[in-house]
Amino acid sequence: MTISVCMATFNGEDFILKQLDSILSELSNYDELIVVDDCSEDNTVKVIMSLNDNRIKIHKNSRNLGHVQSFCKAVSLAKNEYIFLSDQDDIWTNGRVKLMIKNLVESNALLLTSNFKWIDRHDLPIEMHYDGVNKKNSHKYLKNIFDIFIGKTNYFGCAMLFRKKLSKIISPTPKFVESHDLWVAIAANILRSNIHINEITFLKRKHTFNATSTISERPIWKKLYSRIVFLLSIIVIFKRKLTYNISKND
Repeated sequence: MTISVCMATFNGEDFILKQLDSILSELSNYDELIVVDDCSEDNTVKVIMSLNDNRIKIHKNSRNLGHVQSFCKAVSLAKNEYIFLSDQDDIWTNGRVKLMIKNLVESNALLLTSNFKWIDRHDLPIEMHYDGVNKKNSHKYLKNIFDIFIGKTNYFGCAMLFRKKLSKIISPTPKFVESHDLWVAIAANILRSNIHINEITFLKRKHTFNATSTISERPIWKKLYSRIVFLLSIIVIFKRKLTYNISKND
C-alpha cells in the first residue's frame, strides 16, 4: 500500500516545516511527498530542501498556475496507489494515514473524506463553523452533490484520500474549475464511490493568506459564477465517466 502525498506550495515558509514533519512521520520509506511550488517568492523551497529527505520530490512551476492547477499537476505526477491531498500549513494528527487507508480499503470506495479542527497561526484552537462530512451521508450521493451546489462546506481537499484510478476522471482539471476539492468530491459522488468518516484527522490552519474561502464569504457575482462552474463540472465528469467506463465496482 504505497502512498503519494500531493502538496501545492506558495510562499509557505512560515508554517510548512511543521506540516512536513507531521506528514513525513506518517509515511514509510516507500512513499512519496510530491510538492509543486507555484513560484514562491520566499524561502519555501529552501525550507523544504533543508530536510534532505529523499521521499520529497519538488517540482517548480515556470510560471504561476494557481493552487488548483498546481494540485492537478501534483496528482498527475503521483506514482502510488493511494493519494492524499495536503495543504502547506496544516498539521496531520498521529495515525491519520493508517486510519484513513483502513477505512478506504474496507469500503472499496474511490474517495474518502474526513474532518478537522481549526487552529490559528500559533497552533491554538479557534471556533469556526464549517459543515464537515458525516459517515451516515457517505452513500447519499445526490444529497452530497446538492450540498456542494448550495455552498455547504462539506468537502476540503486537505481532508481527502483517494485511489489512483480516480485520477482518470479528475485529471486533467479543467481551467474553469475554481476548487479542486469540490471537483474531486463531485466526481466521486457521480461515480457513487464515496465515503465519509467522522474522525478528526488533521488541524487546519486559518490565517490571513489562506488560498481558499467558503462560498458564504464571496460576493454575489462570484456565487453565481460558481453555480455555472458546478454545472460545467457535472457535464465534463459525466463525459469522462462514459469515456473511461469507471464505476463504483471497478
